[in-house]
Amino acid sequence: MHKVVINVIIDFDGILSVPNDAMPISGVYKQPVITKLKRREIVVMAGIDDMSSSGYSFDEVQSIAENIKSHTKIQPKIGIVCGSGLGDLANHVTNSDTICYSQIPKFPVSTVPGHDGKLVFGLLGGKPVVLMRGRIHYYEGHPMWRVAVPVRIMKALGITTVILTNAAGGLNPEYKTGDIMIIKDHIDLPGLTGECVLIGKNDERFGPRFPATVNTYDQSLQDLAKTIAEKLGYAKILRQGTYVMVGGPTFETVAESRLLRLFGADAVGMSTVPEAIVARHCGLRVFGISLITDMCPQDYNVSRATTHEEVLLVGERRAKDLQKLVTSLVEQMND
Repeated sequence: MHKVVINVIIDFDGILSVPNDAMPISGVYKQPVITKLKRREIVVMAGIDDMSSSGYSFDEVQSIAENIKSHTKIQPKIGIVCGSGLGDLANHVTNSDTICYSQIPKFPVSTVPGHDGKLVFGLLGGKPVVLMRGRIHYYEGHPMWRVAVPVRIMKALGITTVILTNAAGGLNPEYKTGDIMIIKDHIDLPGLTGECVLIGKNDERFGPRFPATVNTYDQSLQDLAKTIAEKLGYAKILRQGTYVMVGGPTFETVAESRLLRLFGADAVGMSTVPEAIVARHCGLRVFGISLITDMCPQDYNVSRATTHEEVLLVGERRAKDLQKLVTSLVEQMND
């Protein structure tokens, strides 16, 4: 957390001023600051502490990973994050070791129904994997860095590829509930409004200060997933599109759904993007896939409310199809 000292004087002429001796307790300001603004404008002066973009230092992340390694002999090469209602993918993991998030010092804990909060290590499609059975969400009150720090921890465990799954609302009118969308790109709406997961001091051991996010989602994995889906008979329900992240926890209004569609988004959800950005930042291959569990309202005359229970129900109905696709993808991908 950062500390801020603001000393404001209200002059009789209606001018707000900050004295020139006002300085942050800790931060980057080296010179006195003088600010004068007209009536009703706001003065904000923030000091920036020694905060890395991960929240935890590089050494802390390594320490968490070492603690986890003491509970399993599996050395994962692929990390999988399971979205709402999709945690049963863990049932396909053999030779498994399970660790509750709450057992791991400093590991964030999920509180959302449908997210069990467990790491599952084992073999999937013959490959060593670690599954996050439940993810961390921004709307739970976590800072953005904590939402994605499990990806850094999985990187420290040895993974080279991460598969991100989620439940999403459909925005593209051609989509239907139950469709499966391969993510080809994303829109980081929180990031565009100042909540990028990489905000803060950057440690080059995690990745570069200014990472490129073009082609975040590995094209070869997208192509392989499409081929597998067609062989499994999923051609009619398979989509490929752009995912937009919103903060949540509210589902979208009609106006918001229309706006997001104008942005070019095909599906919307409350996760995935921070994890994808952090994964690319630290050099991981990324594959993302969404299960369309509801269609977002874009017509006031026919709209009805979406519930989390409905999202979980669709997840249960289509989960086996998604599990087959992800398992086959893991089995056939190159390490």
